[in-house]
Amino acid sequence: MTPKSGSGTRVRTPLNKERVFNGAVALADERGIEAVTMRNLAEELGVEAMSLYYHVANKEAILDGVVVAVIREIAEELDGAATSEDASNWKTAIRHRILTARTVMLRHPWAPGVIEDRTSMSPEIILYFEGLLGTMIDGGFSYDLAHHAMHALGSRALGFTQELFAPDSETASDDMAEEMLAQMAEQLPYMMGMMLEIAHDEPDSTLGWCDDDTEFDFGLDLILDGLEHLVHDS
Repeated sequence: MTPKSGSGTRVRTPLNKERVFNGAVALADERGIEAVTMRNLAEELGVEAMSLYYHVANKEAILDGVVVAVIREIAEELDGAATSEDASNWKTAIRHRILTARTVMLRHPWAPGVIEDRTSMSPEIILYFEGLLGTMIDGGFSYDLAHHAMHALGSRALGFTQELFAPDSETASDDMAEEMLAQMAEQLPYMMGMMLEIAHDEPDSTLGWCDDDTEFDFGLDLILDGLEHLVHDS
């Protein structure tokens, strides 16, 4: 909505790239990334669609821009986080950095897919990884080990992963999945054993289907614990 001045007349906020990209983020949060079109975005911003072309060439440019906006949001949260943690504790610092990124990604569940579709890294993403790399090197990593660590972390470094056991909520349900497993029980002895032991004997288990946050934390800690062992041995 266009704000009003004290006299009651409407004051038009100047259109610029930042406003365009922030508007695209808001639109994607509300209606999904598929809704981010030039026409819908113009309506969201209260401008004519042609006005957008002064600032962005096409939808791909908008998608590049929303990635920048999300990464900047992570950077702002990291800069603004008041922490008393020892900066020399690389494990704590990296965990904090990654879980901060995850908090932002959970606000924008469409963002991981857009990031994965980009064909090049923006300067903002490169700077984010520079900070991660610097934390490793300052914490005693060799450049070789840090290189391996970056690969091991993968997209988890930005707060998201591609889950192997993430069912499509539109086409599958827990009941359907259990029925399918029951039908294939003889062919899947290990899968059935896992389901029966963990999902039924441990009611607090996150299996069936998995709690994303719990599994994300488990995987992150597993990687960091392994890296800690390697740093101590180097």
